[in-house]
Amino acid sequence: MTISIFKKSLLALGLAAGMSTTVHAIENLTGETASPGGSIHLSMVHLAEAAAAAGVANIQVADGQTLTNSIQNVAEGKTDIAGTPYILPFLLSKGRGPYSKLGEEKGAELASNLRALYPVTLGIFALYAFDSKGLNGWDDLEGRSIYNGPPRGAALSNARSIIQLSTGLKDGDGYKGVQVNWGQAVKTITDGSADAVVLPILFPDSRITQSLASGNMTVWSAPLDKWNSEPYQKYLRAPGSAPFTLDAAKADLGEGVTLVTEDGTFRGLATIGGDIVNKNMPFELAKALTKAHIDTLDQLKKKAPFARYAGYGVVDSVKSGMCGANPLKYHEGAVAAWEEAGYTIDDCAK
Repeated sequence: MTISIFKKSLLALGLAAGMSTTVHAIENLTGETASPGGSIHLSMVHLAEAAAAAGVANIQVADGQTLTNSIQNVAEGKTDIAGTPYILPFLLSKGRGPYSKLGEEKGAELASNLRALYPVTLGIFALYAFDSKGLNGWDDLEGRSIYNGPPRGAALSNARSIIQLSTGLKDGDGYKGVQVNWGQAVKTITDGSADAVVLPILFPDSRITQSLASGNMTVWSAPLDKWNSEPYQKYLRAPGSAPFTLDAAKADLGEGVTLVTEDGTFRGLATIGGDIVNKNMPFELAKALTKAHIDTLDQLKKKAPFARYAGYGVVDSVKSGMCGANPLKYHEGAVAAWEEAGYTIDDCAK
Protein backbone atom coordinates (compact mmCIF):
# COMPACT_ATOMS: atom_id res chain seq x y z
CA MET A 1 0.00 0.00 0.00
CA THR A 2 1.25 3.49 -0.85
CA ILE A 3 0.05 6.59 0.92
CA SER A 4 0.88 10.18 0.05
CA ILE A 5 0.99 12.60 2.96
CA PHE A 6 0.76 16.22 1.85
CA LYS A 7 1.38 19.46 3.63
CA LYS A 8 -1.27 20.07 6.33
CA SER A 9 -1.99 23.02 8.55
CA LEU A 10 0.09 23.29 11.69
CA LEU A 11 -3.03 24.05 13.71
CA ALA A 12 -4.90 20.92 12.59
CA LEU A 13 -2.04 18.65 13.56
CA GLY A 14 -1.16 20.46 16.75
CA LEU A 15 2.48 20.56 15.72
CA ALA A 16 3.09 24.28 15.64
CA ALA A 17 5.37 24.52 18.65
CA GLY A 18 9.01 24.72 17.74
CA MET A 19 8.53 23.76 14.09
CA SER A 20 10.96 26.01 12.26
CA THR A 21 13.37 25.05 9.52
CA THR A 22 16.03 26.46 7.30
CA VAL A 23 14.78 24.47 4.31
CA HIS A 24 13.06 27.08 2.12
CA ALA A 25 11.44 24.86 -0.53
CA ILE A 26 9.34 21.87 0.43
CA GLU A 27 10.88 18.63 -0.85
CA ASN A 28 9.13 15.63 -2.40
CA LEU A 29 10.66 12.49 -0.92
CA THR A 30 10.04 8.75 -0.99
CA GLY A 31 10.01 6.51 2.07
CA GLU A 32 9.81 2.76 2.67
CA THR A 33 8.84 1.02 5.89
CA ALA A 34 7.41 -2.17 7.37
CA SER A 35 3.76 -3.18 7.74
CA PRO A 36 1.49 -1.16 10.06
CA GLY A 37 1.29 -2.02 13.75
CA GLY A 38 4.91 -1.69 14.81
CA SER A 39 7.28 1.00 16.03
CA ILE A 40 9.31 1.30 12.81
CA HIS A 41 6.15 1.91 10.76
CA LEU A 42 4.87 4.44 13.28
CA SER A 43 8.09 6.46 13.22
CA MET A 44 8.03 6.81 9.42
CA VAL A 45 4.35 7.74 9.16
CA HIS A 46 4.77 10.25 11.97
CA LEU A 47 7.81 11.75 10.25
CA ALA A 48 5.76 12.20 7.09
CA GLU A 49 3.11 14.10 9.06
CA ALA A 50 5.60 16.20 11.03
CA ALA A 51 7.76 17.01 8.00
CA ALA A 52 4.71 18.11 5.99
CA ALA A 53 3.41 20.23 8.84
CA ALA A 54 6.78 21.92 9.21
CA GLY A 55 6.97 22.67 5.51
CA VAL A 56 10.05 20.48 5.16
CA ALA A 57 8.92 17.68 2.88
CA ASN A 58 6.06 15.71 1.40
CA ILE A 59 7.02 12.06 1.95
CA GLN A 60 5.33 9.39 -0.15
CA VAL A 61 5.44 6.37 2.15
CA ALA A 62 5.25 2.79 0.87
CA ASP A 63 4.60 0.41 3.76
CA GLY A 64 4.63 -3.36 3.96
CA GLN A 65 8.06 -3.38 2.33
CA THR A 66 10.88 -5.92 2.71
CA LEU A 67 13.38 -3.79 4.60
CA THR A 68 16.29 -5.89 3.32
CA ASN A 69 15.56 -4.39 -0.09
CA SER A 70 14.60 -0.97 1.25
CA ILE A 71 17.99 -0.12 2.70
CA GLN A 72 19.70 -1.22 -0.48
CA ASN A 73 17.39 1.15 -2.34
CA VAL A 74 18.50 3.98 -0.04
CA ALA A 75 22.15 3.06 -0.46
CA GLU A 76 21.74 3.10 -4.24
CA GLY A 77 19.87 6.42 -4.18
CA LYS A 78 16.56 4.95 -5.36
CA THR A 79 14.66 5.76 -2.14
CA ASP A 80 15.17 8.76 0.14
CA ILE A 81 14.32 7.29 3.56
CA ALA A 82 13.80 3.75 4.86
CA GLY A 83 13.24 2.03 8.15
CA THR A 84 15.59 -0.76 9.14
CA PRO A 85 16.75 -2.95 11.98
CA TYR A 86 20.42 -2.07 12.39
CA ILE A 87 21.52 -5.64 11.78
CA LEU A 88 20.83 -5.11 8.07
CA PRO A 89 23.42 -2.34 7.46
CA PHE A 90 25.93 -4.56 9.28
CA LEU A 91 25.13 -7.56 7.08
CA LEU A 92 25.25 -5.34 4.00
CA SER A 93 28.67 -4.03 5.01
CA LYS A 94 29.95 -7.61 5.20
CA GLY A 95 28.13 -8.90 2.13
CA ARG A 96 26.52 -11.62 4.24
CA GLY A 97 23.11 -13.13 4.74
CA PRO A 98 20.58 -11.62 2.31
CA TYR A 99 23.40 -9.63 0.69
CA SER A 100 25.75 -12.55 0.02
CA LYS A 101 25.24 -12.25 -3.75
CA LEU A 102 26.59 -8.70 -3.65
CA GLY A 103 29.86 -9.80 -2.07
CA GLU A 104 31.81 -8.02 0.67
CA GLU A 105 33.38 -5.33 -1.51
CA LYS A 106 30.13 -4.17 -3.13
CA GLY A 107 28.21 -4.59 0.13
CA ALA A 108 30.72 -2.46 2.02
CA GLU A 109 30.57 0.21 -0.68
CA LEU A 110 26.78 0.40 -0.46
CA ALA A 111 26.68 0.30 3.34
CA SER A 112 29.06 3.26 3.49
CA ASN A 113 26.32 5.33 1.83
CA LEU A 114 23.87 4.89 4.73
CA ARG A 115 23.28 7.37 7.56
CA ALA A 116 20.80 7.36 10.45
CA LEU A 117 18.39 10.12 11.44
CA TYR A 118 17.08 8.67 14.73
CA PRO A 119 16.73 5.30 16.52
CA VAL A 120 13.73 3.04 17.13
CA THR A 121 13.30 -0.03 19.36
CA LEU A 122 11.54 -2.64 17.23
CA GLY A 123 10.91 -5.10 20.06
CA ILE A 124 12.38 -6.85 23.12
CA PHE A 125 12.79 -10.62 23.17
CA ALA A 126 10.89 -12.54 25.82
CA LEU A 127 9.54 -16.02 26.51
CA TYR A 128 5.78 -16.41 26.81
CA ALA A 129 3.16 -19.14 26.82
CA PHE A 130 -0.49 -19.80 27.58
CA ASP A 131 -0.97 -20.78 31.21
CA SER A 132 -2.78 -23.89 29.97
CA LYS A 133 0.56 -25.20 28.63
CA GLY A 134 1.87 -25.56 32.20
CA LEU A 135 5.27 -24.06 31.32
CA ASN A 136 7.52 -23.22 34.26
CA GLY A 137 9.85 -20.80 32.52
CA TRP A 138 13.21 -20.96 30.76
CA ASP A 139 14.29 -24.09 32.63
CA ASP A 140 11.29 -25.98 31.27
CA LEU A 141 11.94 -25.69 27.52
CA GLU A 142 13.71 -28.99 26.89
CA GLY A 143 11.62 -31.21 24.66
CA ARG A 144 9.12 -28.44 23.98
CA SER A 145 8.05 -26.92 20.66
CA ILE A 146 8.86 -23.19 20.48
CA TYR A 147 7.65 -20.66 17.94
CA ASN A 148 10.84 -18.65 17.41
CA GLY A 149 10.27 -16.56 14.32
CA PRO A 150 9.84 -16.56 10.55
CA PRO A 151 11.63 -19.17 8.41
CA ARG A 152 14.71 -16.97 8.10
CA GLY A 153 16.02 -13.60 9.13
CA ALA A 154 17.38 -11.67 12.10
CA ALA A 155 14.46 -12.45 14.43
CA LEU A 156 14.94 -16.20 14.09
CA SER A 157 18.70 -15.92 14.55
CA ASN A 158 18.26 -13.79 17.66
CA ALA A 159 15.60 -16.06 19.16
CA ARG A 160 17.74 -19.16 18.66
CA SER A 161 20.74 -17.43 20.21
CA ILE A 162 18.75 -16.17 23.21
CA ILE A 163 17.29 -19.62 23.88
CA GLN A 164 20.76 -21.14 23.71
CA LEU A 165 22.27 -18.47 25.97
CA SER A 166 19.43 -18.90 28.48
CA THR A 167 19.11 -22.69 28.47
CA GLY A 168 21.99 -24.26 26.54
CA LEU A 169 19.45 -25.80 24.14
CA LYS A 170 19.70 -25.68 20.36
CA ASP A 171 16.92 -25.68 17.80
CA GLY A 172 16.40 -29.29 16.74
CA ASP A 173 18.63 -30.53 19.54
CA GLY A 174 16.86 -29.95 22.83
CA TYR A 175 13.68 -28.34 21.52
CA LYS A 176 11.66 -28.23 18.29
CA GLY A 177 11.64 -24.84 16.63
CA VAL A 178 8.47 -23.75 14.86
CA GLN A 179 8.87 -21.14 12.13
CA VAL A 180 6.11 -19.32 10.24
CA ASN A 181 5.88 -15.94 8.53
CA TRP A 182 4.89 -12.87 10.57
CA GLY A 183 1.46 -12.78 8.97
CA GLN A 184 0.65 -16.15 10.56
CA ALA A 185 2.10 -15.29 13.96
CA VAL A 186 -1.12 -14.82 15.95
CA LYS A 187 -2.71 -17.92 14.41
CA THR A 188 0.37 -19.97 15.30
CA ILE A 189 0.39 -18.65 18.87
CA THR A 190 -3.29 -19.40 19.40
CA ASP A 191 -3.74 -22.71 17.57
CA GLY A 192 -1.48 -24.72 19.86
CA SER A 193 1.21 -25.38 17.25
CA ALA A 194 3.86 -24.47 19.82
CA ASP A 195 4.16 -24.90 23.58
CA ALA A 196 5.90 -21.57 23.98
CA VAL A 197 6.94 -18.46 22.09
CA VAL A 198 10.25 -16.57 22.00
CA LEU A 199 9.72 -13.40 19.97
CA PRO A 200 10.27 -9.65 20.35
CA ILE A 201 7.47 -7.87 22.21
CA LEU A 202 6.41 -4.30 22.97
CA PHE A 203 4.52 -2.91 25.98
CA PRO A 204 1.68 -3.57 25.27
CA ASP A 205 2.25 -6.06 22.46
CA SER A 206 -0.25 -6.47 19.63
CA ARG A 207 0.35 -10.20 19.13
CA ILE A 208 -0.12 -10.94 22.82
CA THR A 209 -3.20 -8.72 23.01
CA GLN A 210 -4.81 -10.50 20.06
CA SER A 211 -3.94 -13.93 21.48
CA LEU A 212 -5.43 -13.32 24.95
CA ALA A 213 -8.88 -14.26 23.65
CA SER A 214 -7.60 -17.85 23.72
CA GLY A 215 -6.52 -17.76 27.37
CA ASN A 216 -4.32 -16.13 29.98
CA MET A 217 -0.57 -15.95 29.43
CA THR A 218 2.68 -15.69 31.34
CA VAL A 219 5.70 -13.73 30.08
CA TRP A 220 9.19 -14.43 31.45
CA SER A 221 12.03 -11.93 31.62
CA ALA A 222 15.55 -13.07 30.71
CA PRO A 223 16.97 -15.22 33.55
CA LEU A 224 19.06 -12.95 35.77
CA ASP A 225 22.10 -15.24 36.15
CA LYS A 226 22.34 -15.75 32.38
CA TRP A 227 21.76 -12.05 31.71
CA ASN A 228 24.76 -11.17 33.87
CA SER A 229 27.02 -13.74 32.20
CA GLU A 230 29.79 -12.62 29.85
CA PRO A 231 28.37 -14.41 26.77
CA TYR A 232 24.93 -12.86 27.22
CA GLN A 233 26.34 -9.38 27.82
CA LYS A 234 28.52 -9.71 24.73
CA TYR A 235 25.53 -10.73 22.64
CA LEU A 236 23.53 -7.76 23.92
CA ARG A 237 26.02 -5.53 22.12
CA ALA A 238 25.95 -7.34 18.78
CA PRO A 239 25.01 -5.16 15.78
CA GLY A 240 21.33 -4.30 15.91
CA SER A 241 20.98 -5.33 19.56
CA ALA A 242 20.94 -3.53 22.89
CA PRO A 243 20.11 -4.28 26.53
CA PHE A 244 16.61 -3.27 27.64
CA THR A 245 15.31 -3.02 31.20
CA LEU A 246 11.97 -1.83 32.53
CA ASP A 247 10.35 -1.68 35.95
CA ALA A 248 7.93 -4.62 35.86
CA ALA A 249 5.22 -2.41 37.38
CA LYS A 250 5.32 -0.28 34.21
CA ALA A 251 5.37 -3.21 31.79
CA ASP A 252 1.73 -3.06 30.74
CA LEU A 253 0.91 -6.20 28.76
CA GLY A 254 -2.81 -6.27 29.45
CA GLU A 255 -5.27 -7.99 31.73
CA GLY A 256 -4.70 -11.73 31.76
CA VAL A 257 -0.89 -11.54 31.46
CA THR A 258 1.46 -12.41 34.32
CA LEU A 259 5.00 -11.06 34.05
CA VAL A 260 7.65 -13.12 35.84
CA THR A 261 10.94 -11.53 36.88
CA GLU A 262 13.37 -12.39 39.66
CA ASP A 263 13.76 -8.90 41.10
CA GLY A 264 10.93 -6.74 39.79
CA THR A 265 12.80 -5.68 36.64
CA PHE A 266 12.02 -6.95 33.15
CA ARG A 267 15.14 -7.63 31.09
CA GLY A 268 15.52 -8.55 27.46
CA LEU A 269 17.53 -8.14 24.31
CA ALA A 270 16.13 -5.28 22.25
CA THR A 271 16.19 -5.23 18.47
CA ILE A 272 17.25 -1.70 17.52
CA GLY A 273 16.76 0.08 14.24
CA GLY A 274 15.89 3.48 12.87
CA ASP A 275 15.01 5.54 9.83
CA ILE A 276 17.98 6.05 7.55
CA VAL A 277 18.94 8.14 4.54
CA ASN A 278 21.72 8.34 1.98
CA LYS A 279 24.87 10.20 3.06
CA ASN A 280 24.36 12.54 0.08
CA MET A 281 21.12 13.94 1.46
CA PRO A 282 21.75 17.67 1.90
CA PHE A 283 22.81 18.70 5.41
CA GLU A 284 19.94 21.14 5.91
CA LEU A 285 17.31 18.64 4.74
CA ALA A 286 18.56 15.86 7.03
CA LYS A 287 18.73 18.36 9.88
CA ALA A 288 15.19 19.62 9.24
CA LEU A 289 13.75 16.09 9.04
CA THR A 290 15.44 15.12 12.29
CA LYS A 291 14.32 18.35 13.94
CA ALA A 292 10.72 17.61 12.90
CA HIS A 293 11.07 14.22 14.63
CA ILE A 294 12.62 15.69 17.78
CA ASP A 295 10.15 18.58 18.06
CA THR A 296 7.19 16.19 17.97
CA LEU A 297 8.46 13.37 20.19
CA ASP A 298 5.70 13.99 22.72
CA GLN A 299 3.03 13.62 20.04
CA LEU A 300 4.74 10.52 18.63
CA LYS A 301 4.78 8.82 22.03
CA LYS A 302 1.04 9.38 22.37
CA LYS A 303 0.16 7.80 19.03
CA ALA A 304 0.29 4.17 20.20
CA PRO A 305 0.23 2.53 23.65
CA PHE A 306 3.63 0.90 23.03
CA ALA A 307 5.33 4.09 21.86
CA ARG A 308 6.44 5.16 25.38
CA TYR A 309 8.98 2.33 25.42
CA ALA A 310 9.86 2.18 21.73
CA GLY A 311 13.17 4.02 22.11
CA TYR A 312 12.03 7.26 20.50
CA GLY A 313 14.40 10.01 21.59
CA VAL A 314 16.90 7.60 23.19
CA VAL A 315 20.26 8.32 21.57
CA ASP A 316 22.52 6.83 24.24
CA SER A 317 25.01 4.83 22.14
CA VAL A 318 24.48 1.55 24.06
CA LYS A 319 20.69 1.71 24.37
CA SER A 320 20.32 2.82 20.76
CA GLY A 321 22.61 0.13 19.36
CA MET A 322 25.15 2.51 17.84
CA CYS A 323 28.94 2.20 17.81
CA GLY A 324 30.81 -1.04 18.46
CA ALA A 325 30.46 -3.41 15.52
CA ASN A 326 27.58 -1.39 14.06
CA PRO A 327 29.07 0.46 11.05
CA LEU A 328 26.12 2.87 10.77
CA LYS A 329 26.66 6.52 11.74
CA TYR A 330 24.30 9.48 12.07
CA HIS A 331 23.98 11.92 9.20
CA GLU A 332 25.83 15.15 9.98
CA GLY A 333 22.57 17.07 9.71
CA ALA A 334 20.94 14.69 12.18
CA VAL A 335 23.83 15.17 14.62
CA ALA A 336 23.39 18.93 14.42
CA ALA A 337 19.64 18.64 15.10
CA TRP A 338 20.09 16.35 18.11
CA GLU A 339 22.86 18.45 19.62
CA GLU A 340 21.00 21.73 19.10
CA ALA A 341 18.07 20.14 20.93
CA GLY A 342 20.33 19.42 23.91
CA TYR A 343 21.06 15.73 23.32
CA THR A 344 24.51 14.14 23.39
CA ILE A 345 25.67 12.12 20.38
CA ASP A 346 28.82 10.12 21.14
CA ASP A 347 31.75 10.70 18.80
CA CYS A 348 31.72 7.03 17.77
CA ALA A 349 28.22 7.52 16.26
CA LYS A 350 29.16 10.59 14.22
